[in-house]
Amino acid sequence: MIPGFADAVWTGGPVPIAYSIGGAGPPLLLLHGFPQSRALWARIGPALARHRTVIAPDLRGYGGSGKPAAVDAYSFRAMAADMVGLMKGLGHDRFAIAGHDRGGRVAHRLALDAPEAVARLCVMDIVPTRHLLTHLTAAVARDYYHWFFLAQPAPGPERMIGADPDAFFESCLTGWGAAGLADFDPAQLAAYRAAWRDADTVRGMCNDYRAALSHDAADDAADAGRAVRCPALVLWGADGAMARHYDVAASWAPLLARMTARALPGGHFFPDTAPGETAAALAAFLDHEG
Repeated sequence: MIPGFADAVWTGGPVPIAYSIGGAGPPLLLLHGFPQSRALWARIGPALARHRTVIAPDLRGYGGSGKPAAVDAYSFRAMAADMVGLMKGLGHDRFAIAGHDRGGRVAHRLALDAPEAVARLCVMDIVPTRHLLTHLTAAVARDYYHWFFLAQPAPGPERMIGADPDAFFESCLTGWGAAGLADFDPAQLAAYRAAWRDADTVRGMCNDYRAALSHDAADDAADAGRAVRCPALVLWGADGAMARHYDVAASWAPLLARMTARALPGGHFFPDTAPGETAAALAAFLDHEG
């Protein structure tokens, strides 16, 4: 899954969590997003593992991790609890965390729910969940229609996606700015396809988006005004949909007390299309003393 890493499954919590681990040194948790798996980190994880212990799991509902049936099992709070349990199970009570897309939302929720566990936080190419839902425009709804399509009652989206999962999910990879299929590493793309061709994974991803509207929006409203206090890095794709529709840094500024922010080359999937730049930005942030 990730070159040079060992693959394992943590079974110490309510849902089995598949993960890859490599390197030695301070612990770093890497979280992928939709519609991917931990294979996202195949060209980034090894570079970061030169100086740290890197753990890259599949979120519940994705990849090789467990896929519970209930929608409420897919809240970012539940996903964050998985990650705290996994890291404690591996002997890490405090760690740095970086997440792309849905993984960034899980990382932010983890930093709110377990601030004592998070040494540093990085979120990639997202605005806060509540900000997106309360500042929704026609242009955002057009580009990010999948939020509302996937959240429709089961089994409607699952049946439609199941007719041709490659067509649907590849349209997501290429539809959010500055990427074509040729820009993705063939081995990583094959891993993504293998995961999303599984009907249970499709259901899990739909439930992830259903939970965003039924649970995460309320959780974020309850925490409105709370700021994460650890050092935080916000990255986004310079040519992606988030950059077109939002001032990404300004959306996070009230929620991250010690924030730095910058754009990287590419669109939403810049960790895939610019892995060297992504790894370098993360390494510089993780190594900074401030």
